[in-house]
Amino acid sequence: MGASLAALAAPLLLAAGGLAAPPRSEVNRPWPFFEPAEPEEPPVRAPLDALKTFAMPPGYALELVAAEPLVQDPILMEFDGDGRLWVMELPGWAHNLSMDNSLEPVNRLVVLDDTDGDGAFDKRTVFADGLVLPRAFKVLAGGCALIGEPPTLWKACDTNGDLKADTKDKVTDGFARLGVLEHGANGLFWGMDNRLVVSEHEWNLAYRAGQFVTVPGLRRGQWGVTQDDAGRIYRNVNTDPLFVDYVSPDYYARNPDLVRTRGLYENLVDQEKTNIWPAHPTFGLNRGYRREVFREDGTASYYGGVSSPLIYRGTRLPAEVQGMAFVADGATNIVHLLRLKDDGEGRKSAEDFYAKGEFLASTDVRFRPTALAGGPDGTIYIADMYRGVSQDGPLQTDYLRDYITKRGLQRGTGHGRIYRVVHVGTGGAGAAMPRDARPRMSQDATAVLVQHLSHPNGWWRDTAQQLLVQRADPQGLPLLRKLALERKADWRSRLHALWTLHGLEGLQPAQIRAALADPRPELRAAGLRLAEPWLARGDKAISQAALALAGDGSWQVRVQLAASLGALPAERRTAPMVALLRAQGNDAVLVDAALSGLKGDELAVLTALAEQAEPPREALAMLAGALAKRRDPGIARLVAMAGDGQQPGPVRRALLDGLALGLAGGVQGGGNAVAGGRAGGNIPGVTRQRAGGNRFDLAAEPHSLTLLASSKDALAEPARRLLALVNWPGRPAPPALPPRSAVEEALFQRGQAIYVEQCSGCHQAQGQGQPRVAAALAGSKRAVASGDVPVRILTNGLEGSIGLMPPLGAAMSDEDVAAVLTFVRQSWGNTGTPLPPAAVKEWRLAFAHRTTPWSEKDIDAPQR
Repeated sequence: MGASLAALAAPLLLAAGGLAAPPRSEVNRPWPFFEPAEPEEPPVRAPLDALKTFAMPPGYALELVAAEPLVQDPILMEFDGDGRLWVMELPGWAHNLSMDNSLEPVNRLVVLDDTDGDGAFDKRTVFADGLVLPRAFKVLAGGCALIGEPPTLWKACDTNGDLKADTKDKVTDGFARLGVLEHGANGLFWGMDNRLVVSEHEWNLAYRAGQFVTVPGLRRGQWGVTQDDAGRIYRNVNTDPLFVDYVSPDYYARNPDLVRTRGLYENLVDQEKTNIWPAHPTFGLNRGYRREVFREDGTASYYGGVSSPLIYRGTRLPAEVQGMAFVADGATNIVHLLRLKDDGEGRKSAEDFYAKGEFLASTDVRFRPTALAGGPDGTIYIADMYRGVSQDGPLQTDYLRDYITKRGLQRGTGHGRIYRVVHVGTGGAGAAMPRDARPRMSQDATAVLVQHLSHPNGWWRDTAQQLLVQRADPQGLPLLRKLALERKADWRSRLHALWTLHGLEGLQPAQIRAALADPRPELRAAGLRLAEPWLARGDKAISQAALALAGDGSWQVRVQLAASLGALPAERRTAPMVALLRAQGNDAVLVDAALSGLKGDELAVLTALAEQAEPPREALAMLAGALAKRRDPGIARLVAMAGDGQQPGPVRRALLDGLALGLAGGVQGGGNAVAGGRAGGNIPGVTRQRAGGNRFDLAAEPHSLTLLASSKDALAEPARRLLALVNWPGRPAPPALPPRSAVEEALFQRGQAIYVEQCSGCHQAQGQGQPRVAAALAGSKRAVASGDVPVRILTNGLEGSIGLMPPLGAAMSDEDVAAVLTFVRQSWGNTGTPLPPAAVKEWRLAFAHRTTPWSEKDIDAPQR
C-alpha cells in the first residue's frame, strides 16, 4: 500500500498543493480494447496507474475523484442534498489470506467532501464506525442516516453539525443476518412513491409522520436498486442484469393466496441475446473451470455477477444514454450499458447498447465496480472496491479459491477508488466538461426545494422530493398543488409534485382528477394509485374517472387500474373486475394485478368469467390457483368442472393447471421474473407438486377426473397432476412424518432461519425454485435422498442443467448444514428424515477430497 500512497500524494492530497482538475483516463484510445496477456500475479496498481487500464467508447473518460487513503473498500455510495458523497466502507470483507469475513466492528460510513471546488474530494469524515458487516445505508435530512447492520436497522444522527453520528436509535430488528453478504437485505432506496425499497427482504419501509415503519413486501432482487423518471423500480440478480416492477409489491403483499406475481420483477433482458466483452481473459470466475463456455480468447461472454443497476437520468452525458441502464459486473471488471426500450404502451425491454464492446472495461482484474450513482453534477460515479477477490468466500468454488491463491489475489486489501464518468467528445484529454452546480439543499427555502422538482437532472428532483417530505413544511403545499396542476410544466415535475404531496398527506381531489385526465400515461397511472383512498371511500366522481380508464390506450395504465380496483369497497369491486378481465384476462400481468385485490371474491369472479363463450384462460387458472392455495371449499366445485366433459377444453385445462399450481403451493414469481426471460407463462412447466401428506380432502372420489386421468385425452397428464394433490375417503393415505424430537425441532427452527436468509433468494420461500436459476426443493428427490446426497450438494456444489449450485455449505458449521437440510427435508410436503450434525460431519470428512462441484450424473450415482 505504501507505493500507492506515494504515487497519490501529489495529485489527491489537495491540501499539499491541489490540482487544476482530477486525473483522467485516456480519451479516445482504441475501443473495444483487449489485452490477451495476463500476469501470473496481477499487481496492485497505484490509482494513477489504474487509470491507464480503462477503455471506453469514443469521447468518454473516467476522472479519479477519490482514492486511498481518502476512501477504502467502498461498497455503496450516495450524495446528500449538499453535494457530499457518503460512502459505506467494508474493510472487514474477505479481510485476510483465508478470505474470511470479519465479525469485528471494523467497518464504517464516511462522508467525502470537495472543499475547494476543483472536482476531486479532499476531506474525509467518519460518520459512523465500529460496524459489523453493514450492507445498506440511506442518507436522510438533518445529518442523519439509516444504517443496515444485521440484524438491526439503525437511524444514526449528527446533532452538532460535525458530520459525526452522536445518536444511534433502533428502527427495527430483522434486517438481514450475518452471513453471505450478497444474499442479505440491502437497498434502502427511496422510490418516487416514498417507499424505501429493500432488496433480498420481505419488507420495505414507509415514511409516516416523521417515522420509518415497515410495510409488507416480497423478496426480490439481489444487490442494488434504481428507478426511472416514472418511478418504476429496477433491480438485478446473480448473472441477470435487469428486472422491472410494473406493479408495486404492496399489491401482491395484500393477498397471500396469489400463486404468481407477474408484473413484479419482470426480466427485461433475453439471456440468449446479450453478451459482454471484457478487456482481458476472465478465467477467474466461480465457474472458470468450464472452459467450454468461454470464447477462444478466454473472455466470458455472459455476466459473472451483476450489481448496482443505474438508470441514467442526469444532464451531462450524451442524450443517447439518457434513460438507459448501466450495470456493474465486478467479476469481469466491466460496466455494461443496456438500451432500455418501450413498446409505446409501457412494456419495457432491454438489449445491449453496443453490439461489441463495453461502456467501461478494465484490463486490471482488481477493478471491482461495486456501486454506481448519479451525481448532482449530472454525471455518473463509480465506486471501485479495488480487490482481487469479488466472490464471497462461502460461495467460492474450490476452483476459484485455488485460482485466487495461486495468483495472490487475496492480498492487496485496503484500497478503493471513486471515479466520475465524463464525456468530452473529440476535445481530447484536457477538454473540460460542464457540470451542474453544487447543491446546498439543507439551506434552501421550501419554495426553492419545490423549484428543484423541475430540475432537468433526476438526482435534483429525487433529492428535493425526499427533503420536502422529511421537512414537512405546510408552506410548500400550495406551491406543490399548483405545480401538480400546471399542464405546461414538464410531466416529470408534475409527477414529483404529486408524490411529494402524497408524502406530505396533502393531496386533494383536484390533483387526483387532473392526474387521471392527464395526457401522459405516467401521470394517469400515478393518479390511479394515488386515487385509492378516494376509491375506498366511494368517491363518485373519482371512481367514475378511474373506471373510464379501463379502455385506456396505455398498457401501464390498464395494469394499474387492475391493481387499484382492489381498493374499491368489496360490494363494488366485483363487477368492474369481471368486466376488465373479460376484455383483458389473458394478459398475465394485468390478471395478477387484478387478483391481488380480489381476496375472497375469486369464486364469484371465476364463475362469471366461465359463463362467457371464450373465457380468458389466464384469469381462470390464476383464480383457481388462488382458491386452491387457500384451500377454499370451492375447490370441490372446480374439480368437478375440470372433469366435466361438457365444459370447453380450454376452461378445463385452465382449471386443471390452476388448481394443481395452487395446491402445490404456488409459484411466487412471474413467468418472466426469472433468469433469461425463458420461463414464459407456462403454468404446467413451473408447477411443483408437494408430497402426498398435503393433499386436499374431497368429500368423494372425483370419478370424472380419475377417468380423464386414465384416458388418452390431451388433458390426461394435467388431470394426473391434480389427482396427486387431492384425497378422498377410501383412498390410501400417504405416509405421515413421525413427530420431531425436541433436538430435531430445534434443528428445524434453526434451519428455517438460515434458509430464509441464505437460500430463499434463489430457491424461493416455498422451495419452488426458479427456472434457470435454482432447482425446486419442494418434491425434490435429491433433497430427501440418503443424507450424503444433500450434504455433498450443499458443501461441494452441483453443476447441472440449471447451472451452478455454489458450495454454500462449505463455510457452514456441521450444525448449520444439518439444520438447514433438516428444514428442507421436512418442509413443503417433503418427507425426508432429520439429519444429525454428527452424520453431517462424517459425510463431510468422507468427501473432503472433492475440489470441484458434483455433476448431476455423479450425485445420482450410488455410492459404494
